[in-house]
Amino acid sequence: MDDVWWYLTRATGIVATVLAVVSLVFGLFFSARNTGARRTPAWWLDLHNYLGGLALMFTGAHILATLLDPNSGIGIVQAVVPGTADTASWALTWGVIATYTFAIAVFTSWPKRRFSRRVWRWLHLTSVAGVALGGLHAYQLGSDATTVAVEVGLVVCAAFAVYAIALRIIAAATKGRAAKTTATKATATKVTGR
Repeated sequence: MDDVWWYLTRATGIVATVLAVVSLVFGLFFSARNTGARRTPAWWLDLHNYLGGLALMFTGAHILATLLDPNSGIGIVQAVVPGTADTASWALTWGVIATYTFAIAVFTSWPKRRFSRRVWRWLHLTSVAGVALGGLHAYQLGSDATTVAVEVGLVVCAAFAVYAIALRIIAAATKGRAAKTTATKATATKVTGR
């Protein structure tokens, strides 16, 4: 029976990581307006929200499986309070913090945004760090983290996330330059009267 908990812990952790990365990627594609014209923006936003909620649910299942695993040595306090584990405390701390960032991103967005747009954006962006910390947690604490499959999977997930982040930064920079150019032209037109 102990093997079942080990497999369940690993499986839910891997699925939660993949879902978190995919949700992050689709969210960044949506915010960069890089989703194409085949689907409406509302469809992409719904997909992003659905995947983010699903990632949080699998993270909860991962925590529950870890708590129920008699060989994990992790209790409720270690699972919810960062830095309280005696063994592998940093690796476990990254996972706890990642869980909180996912919860913040999901619960400040659903069923509707709870804060001003500026505050919500900063809270929502913590999930980017959360995805990175979740990957670090998996790499440092997972008993199968040194296998080629898991290492390649983490690298692929990181590559997709970095690609989406780069697209979003480029879109923001382009939008900022376009706004500055428009403002400069409007000022020049006002000064010259043309």
